[in-house]
Amino acid sequence: MPVETSRRPTFPEPMSASARVPSGPPAQPGDGGTRTGGKPRKRTRSKDPLWARLTVIIGAVLMMTSGVAIVGSKAVIGQATGDIAQRNLLGGAGKSDAEGGANLDGPIDLLLLGVDAREQWAADDVRSDSIIVLHIPASHDQAYMISIPRDTEAQIPPFKKSGYRGGTDKINAAFQAGARNGGGWEGGAQLMAQTIKNMTGVSFDGAAIINFGGFKKVIDALGSVRLCVSQDVKSIHMGLVNGKPKYIANAKLDGDKWEPLVHKKGCREMSGALALDFARQRYGLKNSDYDRQQNQQQLIKAMARKATQNGTLTNPVKLQKLTKAAGESLVLDTGGVPVADFIFTMRGVTANDLVMLRTNAGTYNRVSETNTREALSPTTLEMFKAVKEDKLAEFVFANPSVLSTRK
Repeated sequence: MPVETSRRPTFPEPMSASARVPSGPPAQPGDGGTRTGGKPRKRTRSKDPLWARLTVIIGAVLMMTSGVAIVGSKAVIGQATGDIAQRNLLGGAGKSDAEGGANLDGPIDLLLLGVDAREQWAADDVRSDSIIVLHIPASHDQAYMISIPRDTEAQIPPFKKSGYRGGTDKINAAFQAGARNGGGWEGGAQLMAQTIKNMTGVSFDGAAIINFGGFKKVIDALGSVRLCVSQDVKSIHMGLVNGKPKYIANAKLDGDKWEPLVHKKGCREMSGALALDFARQRYGLKNSDYDRQQNQQQLIKAMARKATQNGTLTNPVKLQKLTKAAGESLVLDTGGVPVADFIFTMRGVTANDLVMLRTNAGTYNRVSETNTREALSPTTLEMFKAVKEDKLAEFVFANPSVLSTRK
């Protein structure tokens, strides 16, 4: 692995940041916020329902999750991303000026929160079961994904916006605690980011809330994704009706005769519905949520690889189609930095440069024999220290057990 020492040259003409707050679904109230020790972020409200007429460009989705090479000048990227809606998802967990602030020359750390939001669920009753820290070293030639187990025991700090008084709980509850009482997804992300910063010491350059349900349309727009199933697992969500996948609940309501859907061991192309269903499974897997974490990382990498292979991100027509499909699957915060800068900075990182890492050696690390909550192992805490110090490549080389078993 490369030693992370080189730094990206400063862009000569920085573009102005777009900081629009969408008013349509899934609209969540929030304030402008500041970066600790930095300058306030300026947030302007638009009279138009931007979320209803603007979509998040798929290039940003994939670049934020795995770094897909995009061919084009910064000006072209700026035109394509100039009106992307953003919200303040970091609150006080953004990098201070002393840590690099809005400067993208050094290492970049992003917080990715996956939610499985459904229409009938209230905005303040959603937990983030997929928590990924994405680290890009100062060399900007690789990217590392680290999943934090949903059941990790955490000290969740008080959060004035939602009225939460603080307490000890599973880390996935932090999102819900911040979202309640009008805090919305913005508040949920801010409290999650602060909880993770307190636990690991890592501050963030940006964040994204990914609605994995919305990724179905993205995958279908790509055609399919190739995933490798490491062990047979029966779906608890979907069954087969006349050989076609259908949600079991819907099959029962419709009076359909259905049979179990089993994701068999082996590599294959999967449609959006099957890929997402596979990535959601944890019951029946040997290491439950730990295996699901690896499967979700594999899905993100597979999406990035497919977009690169079929030329989507360099073909305006395909990119526009994928942009529309991405529509409501992402809420984005780049810390006040123009989205074009983020994308252009990561333009040299491809899906093959994405390294998937495991916490707790990919298996359970219970707080106690009678407690189902997890604790971050000493090795995992050392891994996050390496993230903060931008020495992750050296750490992985010395601790190969943290590498994912997926491809």
